[in-house]
Amino acid sequence: MKNILFPILGTLLLCAKPAVAQDSLWTSARPDGHAPISVMSDHYHHKGEFMISYRYMPMFMNGNLSGSDAINNEAILQNFMAAPQKMHMDMHMLGAMYAPSNGVTLMAMANYIRNRMDIRTKMGADFTTESSGFGDVSVSALIRLMNQNRQSIHANVGLSLPTGNIDQRDDTPMMANAQLAYPMQLGSGTFDPFAGATYLGQTNLFSWGLQATYTFRAGENKEDYTLGDRFDAVGWGAIKASDYLSFSTSVQYYTIGKIESMDADLNPMMMPLFNTANSGRNQVNLGIGGNLYIPTGNLKNLRFAAEVRFPVAQDVTGIQMENQWMGTFGIQYSFGGHH
Repeated sequence: MKNILFPILGTLLLCAKPAVAQDSLWTSARPDGHAPISVMSDHYHHKGEFMISYRYMPMFMNGNLSGSDAINNEAILQNFMAAPQKMHMDMHMLGAMYAPSNGVTLMAMANYIRNRMDIRTKMGADFTTESSGFGDVSVSALIRLMNQNRQSIHANVGLSLPTGNIDQRDDTPMMANAQLAYPMQLGSGTFDPFAGATYLGQTNLFSWGLQATYTFRAGENKEDYTLGDRFDAVGWGAIKASDYLSFSTSVQYYTIGKIESMDADLNPMMMPLFNTANSGRNQVNLGIGGNLYIPTGNLKNLRFAAEVRFPVAQDVTGIQMENQWMGTFGIQYSFGGHH
């Protein structure tokens, strides 16, 4: 799967050949000058410019899949002591960007996560487990490769730091202070390098982009397992409805590898999500969103944005929960720099 990234990055570079002979540069100073708010690392900044951002990202899961087909509680409880019913994740993400030069923008992101999972036992009892805390912090550099003819390419390289706790516990009917399932943990527990590339283009009325990113999991964490590598690809298009408002649509594909090894505190016969055979998935999401851009003068810009994504295809390894929808609602404020 690691070989997937490089052909796609090559394709992005080929796509960047100028389609229109224009002297103007691609610019972020318009409502659609940023990608849909769910796309990270989509733009770079001018020398000396700062940007701070906040995103609220809820995600909802309901029911279970076996492969790409729904599976009911009765079928799951033939082989397990409990079956997950619903899961709700809230993530609050803070981001900061600074450009020490026109060619490089530095970026850091931190998040706080709250998870809630409803579970039903074989005996018909319902209970809920919860976890919360800070997740993994990421640091990265965006490197500008090209900006001409209203098209732009930049690379993104970075590292995710294992600041998220992977020993989240809660009381259950079976055990007090029980270790929670892999999806309820707050981080990977490993140092995870990632790399990607982004292509951007725009006309007076439209903008579009493509981004591919690969995340590598390095080594085993302290609970003796390793999350699967992840590959993301997203394409989007947007229309500038006015000087202040734009609307967008996006298509995202991602694939996550299986968890390697296992956490000894999780009994794989207790629940499907305790068993690493039930990990790894492929998914396609369709998104709709909008950006509200407010230039506030003196090289200061304020942006409000929202996007909602709905799965249109899911294929999981083994038995896992079915994703329903996920949202991203954010505020971005940039200041300083020399345009």
